[in-house]
Amino acid sequence: MKPPLTEGPVTGARGRLRRPLAPARYFGLSLFSFLALLVLWSLLTYSGWVDPLFLPPPHDVLADGVRLFTQEGFLQDVAITVQRVILGFLLAAAVGIPLGILIGVSGVADALLEPLISFARYMPASAFIPLLILWIGVGEGEKVAVIFLGSFFSLVLMVAVHVRGVGKELLETAYTLGASQGQVVGKIILPAAFPPIFDTLRIVLGWAWTYIIVAELVAAQHGIGHVILQSQRLLQTGSILVGILTIGLIGLISDLSLRALGQRLFSWREG
Repeated sequence: MKPPLTEGPVTGARGRLRRPLAPARYFGLSLFSFLALLVLWSLLTYSGWVDPLFLPPPHDVLADGVRLFTQEGFLQDVAITVQRVILGFLLAAAVGIPLGILIGVSGVADALLEPLISFARYMPASAFIPLLILWIGVGEGEKVAVIFLGSFFSLVLMVAVHVRGVGKELLETAYTLGASQGQVVGKIILPAAFPPIFDTLRIVLGWAWTYIIVAELVAAQHGIGHVILQSQRLLQTGSILVGILTIGLIGLISDLSLRALGQRLFSWREG
């Protein structure tokens, strides 16, 4: 009786599952998904199946976008929103990454901080808006603070998880060779944890974009969220979609930029 052939075919199948697509094929499939969405949108609107009040056809949304950018200064609103998101995100990263590393390497910091941060993580950032307005006011600080709170707590915990995920065999080998705790952290833990931490930053940046709308719906005079709220009051559904699509486009560009940067910084990483 012949033994079952497992190593060759199984290994090959696993290799195919993890094998990245060629750039041209990846781009083509990505473009196809967007075109399919556009076709579905066109089918629903131009056929009359959906009332234009609820979902305008693509050409109406395009016309509203041109009007917003050329006549109503929408580009300034976009710039203000981008500035708020970047500032809140960078503040969360500047504080959250070191704190997450500390929790990941120190049992004392873990016991003191992780339960508290886990508790705070389940509190929605939008619930803090009344307090933030009371403490900070309705200016830029309140909006940046909403983004910070929405990003910070989960970022800390995810960084701590990545730090703890560094293989124990690496740490034991380093200690066996006489490395100090500082050397283990600086030369073993951090280099191994930085690639997944960078991937986490991409995810957290997406969360920051979701919180900016909540922040700008309250006492805002400028920003994409303000434009969306004003358009809703005037029943300008096309302008609402322009705001939503603009956020999606900026978010996609920022995510692809971070992804490309990560591939350059960590080119040695598989996949």
